[in-house]
Amino acid sequence: MFEKLFMLVKNNAGMAVVQNPMIPAKYHEAVMNEASSSIIEVLKGQMESGKLKDMVKYFQFPGIYNNPLINSTVNKFANKLNNFYGIEPAAAMQIAKELIPPVMQEIIQQSKNDQDTDFGLGKLLAMLSGNNNMNNLLSQLAVA
Repeated sequence: MFEKLFMLVKNNAGMAVVQNPMIPAKYHEAVMNEASSSIIEVLKGQMESGKLKDMVKYFQFPGIYNNPLINSTVNKFANKLNNFYGIEPAAAMQIAKELIPPVMQEIIQQSKNDQDTDFGLGKLLAMLSGNNNMNNLLSQLAVA
């Protein structure tokens, strides 16, 4: 699961990371790892703070681009770029805005793809919650 998320980030990292002169080549992989971990941290935080229903809504109705999940992830990643890689806040925010939303949209698309069971919402939530079976809870939230 983590490897697949990293691959999504890597596939979307072109202009934002790999071709960005502010990020030295030696940091490309580390920055992509930071993006992946930012996504995981925000999704896990949603679950831990009791906002699972909001997260499920996000996956059901992805057209909401000004979503708090995306904004939180963009901010978390931008802060990491600023704090760990010395990228100025405005530039870090721009990089995060270029990379995170497309990756989050791809996660949603893949979570709805019946052929791709790695990113099924139940499996994603199970991974975030420590491999608890989330299917029963998901079906309850879907009817709620």
